[in-house]
Amino acid sequence: MEKARGWFNKFRSKDKSKASKKNEATGNGKEVLKVPTSEDAPSNVTKQKVAAAKQYIEDHYKKQMKSLQERKERRNILEKKLADAEVSEEEQNNLLKHLEKKETEYMRLQRHKMGADDFEPLTMIGKGAFGEVRICREKATGHVYAMKKLKKSEMLRRGQVEHVKAERNLLAEVDSNCIVKLYCSFQDEEYLYLIMEYLPGGDMMTLLMRKDTLTEDEARFYVAETVLAIESIHKHNYIHRDIKPDNLLLDRNGHMKLSDFGLCKPLDCTNLQEKDFSAGNNLSGALQSDGRPVAPKRTQQEQLQHWQRNRRMLAYSTVGTPDYIAPEVLLKKGYGMECDWWSLGAIMYEMLVGYPPFYSDEPMSTCRKIVNWRTHLKFPEEAKLSPEAKDLISKMLCNVDHRLGTKGADEIKAHPWFKGIDWDKLYGVKAAFIPEVNDELDTQNFEKFEEADKQIQTSSKAGPWRKMLSSKDINFVGYTYKNFDIVNDDQLPGIGLEFMQLTQCS
Repeated sequence: MEKARGWFNKFRSKDKSKASKKNEATGNGKEVLKVPTSEDAPSNVTKQKVAAAKQYIEDHYKKQMKSLQERKERRNILEKKLADAEVSEEEQNNLLKHLEKKETEYMRLQRHKMGADDFEPLTMIGKGAFGEVRICREKATGHVYAMKKLKKSEMLRRGQVEHVKAERNLLAEVDSNCIVKLYCSFQDEEYLYLIMEYLPGGDMMTLLMRKDTLTEDEARFYVAETVLAIESIHKHNYIHRDIKPDNLLLDRNGHMKLSDFGLCKPLDCTNLQEKDFSAGNNLSGALQSDGRPVAPKRTQQEQLQHWQRNRRMLAYSTVGTPDYIAPEVLLKKGYGMECDWWSLGAIMYEMLVGYPPFYSDEPMSTCRKIVNWRTHLKFPEEAKLSPEAKDLISKMLCNVDHRLGTKGADEIKAHPWFKGIDWDKLYGVKAAFIPEVNDELDTQNFEKFEEADKQIQTSSKAGPWRKMLSSKDINFVGYTYKNFDIVNDDQLPGIGLEFMQLTQCS
């Protein structure tokens, strides 16, 4: 009995000890809630990843539902067109099966995540502060494209994330034969990629350097096509903000297309404030001075030669050339779409005279001349411009309140200098200049660049989403895009299937 009592007391003391420890942990029998500390709270990076994941999932299912609805609509439209065309029941079934086959193929292509490894990088045709442009060949099809490659870290460092998103969005939204076509976009750990059509005719800068000046008929053709290009993006509420000869590309037939939308911005009903142009930074009150030319007066030919000696250097410098920037932009005042029409006026002047209207030895002096345009806009006698040409240039290189184009592109189209232009058929006529192009890989119309490293580094981790996103990737969620033409109308005479052009954004 004593032995049993001893064992009982021993177990009871253990229970008391356990209870005591429990009371200490819970505050004398009362439950104590642990107060979260700053160490337990999610970090900003975690919050960003959660927000990115939420955005991705929401976008994914929205697009899934939209895709399903569009698929139903395409079938309904085809059935209606077939019924209206009085096609036999057997032919109807065959065409509907053909549509289903194409839809299945399209869904398979949708699921394929494009990456840099799908393309063979070839000759470099452009180089800038954020990356490079080179022609490339798609390995699966052999098709040749232009690949624009942008370094993420550099864009983040310079605060250019919104600009690159706007460029991708504009290219995805605007379907026009006046601007370069975007086929797809994707990303890997280090870079963003835009796969666009390759235009082998070179750019307007190269053409002007080869020909010195254009005739008024030649200039009229390219200015008119530029008007259509600017109009097409303005209709979608975007401002280009970087219209210059370097960004006017020629296809193999000599027709012009607008490119490089790295500075474009959507116009959100209010005027923008300029914070992005290097040429306008840190100028403070310097631009407000009269800015009389420091360099000795030159003849038109001397000025042309001086401009051409410096043009290439300015084109590829980190600062660029301010020669085409509107005064309201340089002065960091509010501005709108009108700034693109000023740029067009400066380009037209250069086409006919040989150099921009406010060119000077130093960029700061050029900026001062632009701001004081009333004093410095002059037409050299040797250029022999027509009165209509002078009038149009003067009405684009002027104060915003009086600038042609402020009320829309139709104001410019109606100018007497464009008399005889058939605006609706402009891209169907023979171009003013036919570039020499030997084959699809010909790059003779572009500047030659030295390859710093022949071994092109690529990453297979492409696509809009991976298991773990770095903080810099979070900034570019939603960048991926694909554009497909899934049905060829040639096989279905009498039945229009233009509506079959499908795009997939993610």
